[in-house]
Amino acid sequence: MSAADGFALGAYHVEAQVQDEETQRRGGLVLLQEIFGVNANIRALADSFAADGFEVVAPSVFDRIEPGFQAGYDEDGFQKGLATAGATNWDVATGDIQAAIDWLNGPVFVAGFCWGGTAAWLAAARCHGITAASSFYGHAIKGFLSEKPKCPIILHYGERDPFVPPEDVDAIEQGLPDIRVFRYDAGHGFFSDRAGAMGGGDERFVNGFDAEASALARRRTLQFFDNYDAVPD
Repeated sequence: MSAADGFALGAYHVEAQVQDEETQRRGGLVLLQEIFGVNANIRALADSFAADGFEVVAPSVFDRIEPGFQAGYDEDGFQKGLATAGATNWDVATGDIQAAIDWLNGPVFVAGFCWGGTAAWLAAARCHGITAASSFYGHAIKGFLSEKPKCPIILHYGERDPFVPPEDVDAIEQGLPDIRVFRYDAGHGFFSDRAGAMGGGDERFVNGFDAEASALARRRTLQFFDNYDAVPD
């Protein structure tokens, strides 16, 4: 896909899996990555949402820094992901996300995780053509509370997330009184069933996946999207 400035952006794309004539395509879904890029974990998530009836595209939003960027969950990969995320301009990133939105047929939804959770919030505020969005543990949202979403959005946070401690979630809730914030008895990365620990054994990442919290957040996200299935003007 091409961004507004002509930059060729890579992406992982999977068609919606419509099982029978009674099952309808639920829409398009822009899936926004963690700091580790469009890796096997994000591709697996994309496949799982395609099984739920969404045509999914996961744009490789770090391509401007390194084409085809992927990082592992070891210490080197963690540091590489942090550095690349820190070097990514939010204005440019949301412009590239807009290209992914425009590439899909509507209605178009957005879901993002970690870095992508913040990106989903900014896309809801800055991009057009989004029907609804779901943001997972976006730690930098607290720095963008003045931005107002143009579409319905829900936020998900783990109560034991050291990167977004409860007081930060409190500030987000207080700054966004009209936005539904869900809290789970879980840590960071609770939605992603990645193997092992990230960050070279950093205890903050160990066993981040939580099957119960993940299932509940997924159900809430799908129900939320189903409530907003019209293509926006």
